[in-house]
Amino acid sequence: MADEELARLDACGQAELVRSGEASPRELVDAAIERIEALNPQLNAVIHERFDTARAEADGPLPDGPFRGVPFLLKDLGLRSAGDPMHSGSSLLKDLGHTPTVDDTLTTRFRQAGLVVVGRTNTPEFGTTITTEPRAHGPSRNPWNPEHSTGGSSGGSAAAVASLMVPAAHASDGGGSIRIPSSECGLVGLKPTRARTTLGPDLGESWAGATIHGVVTRTVRDAAGLLDAIAGPEVGDPYVAPPLPRPLADEVGADPGVLRIGVLDHPLMPGIDADPDAATAVTTTATLLERMGHRIEVAHPEAMGDPDFTKAFLTVLAADLATDLAEWETVVGRPITADDLEPGNAGFAAYGRALSAMTYLEAVRWQERWMRRMAEWWAGGYDLLCCPVLNGPPPPIGWLSDPDEGLGRVTALMQYTAQFNVTGQPAVSLPLGWTADGLPVGVQLVAAFGREDLLVRVAAALEAELDWPAKVPPIHG
Repeated sequence: MADEELARLDACGQAELVRSGEASPRELVDAAIERIEALNPQLNAVIHERFDTARAEADGPLPDGPFRGVPFLLKDLGLRSAGDPMHSGSSLLKDLGHTPTVDDTLTTRFRQAGLVVVGRTNTPEFGTTITTEPRAHGPSRNPWNPEHSTGGSSGGSAAAVASLMVPAAHASDGGGSIRIPSSECGLVGLKPTRARTTLGPDLGESWAGATIHGVVTRTVRDAAGLLDAIAGPEVGDPYVAPPLPRPLADEVGADPGVLRIGVLDHPLMPGIDADPDAATAVTTTATLLERMGHRIEVAHPEAMGDPDFTKAFLTVLAADLATDLAEWETVVGRPITADDLEPGNAGFAAYGRALSAMTYLEAVRWQERWMRRMAEWWAGGYDLLCCPVLNGPPPPIGWLSDPDEGLGRVTALMQYTAQFNVTGQPAVSLPLGWTADGLPVGVQLVAAFGREDLLVRVAAALEAELDWPAKVPPIHG
């Protein structure tokens, strides 16, 4: 099989080659490494190579999981991999040469699925922004146009998958960090329901329950199958997600029925104008969904636009970052100061360290009351919300990381994702829109808590209609 033909196969397709004997794990891994070596100088997606170890693992006995022999990448944030560098986007940890000695639970589950980890991907410092431009490793570049952002914080993973280096990669999402890079790189990004995947063994929750691990993929069946492989609680988790009726892989191709879908095509926060490309992508998708037989209404949860949301969300983020930095100080062996951090995180850290316990808990309780207001909309009879992922296409590199204007620009762009981290609902970014100059614009579908099955059914139907995996960026393997 020609390398370009192999590269265009998704993870399910590559796994089938191994099962049928048409390819060996070593052949898949070698081909992925060749693509990374050819493309990474242009994209800066992979920051830690694991090539020799991956080859040895591919040659040895691999777990007989559903993705046996398929090459894979881990994001350099949130999941430890024993013996591999982990910098979390931080210059401080890079200079320290930080290398964990243990695997986290999901790292083990990815391996048990048969995946072969060939490296780790670029991420912004401590994952606190939506563009991957860390001082430690430099910017990742978008394979659709290398002058533009890949999104964040899973931007390196998204660039790698979009350019066909690997068919799928680990990602995580605390405010949009699976869906935003997927939107900007033309991928499928499924954020699971809260606690569908575990943060074990060390954490029960993070960002007051807002963060979750998952993957970025090119196809819906990969998103479903990989989530099946890693889902489920760890012993001692503080809470668990509602069980799914059957594996998500079985939902691909299943009839979703006639759904009641609310459509929102503009920001709800005051003073923010709607981006025309994002609005067009949503209205075009709504028209397609209506043609497919669904009931479409201009409707959304009113609480989604509460102006107090951003303050509560940033309070929780800042408190969590300050706590994380205190833990990193035990690794570094000294206090972490503003000079060790990028300006945005220095500001978040100072705010977080100054917060009282009462102020933090007031923010969490505000979120809890607000969550119930949000849930009323789905309980009132709606199945899905259709809205943008971002209020615009991928911006130029440097635009969101500007030390003076960056935070305001992030806020204006990030109008639709963090709300569903706080509610814990599953949401998916699908590559359903494009700008006139060929940049991807994702559309988001949001289901009620625990209903990834519904998202997979609808997403698979849209993929069958539009065949987006056939479209590849100018920079690809």
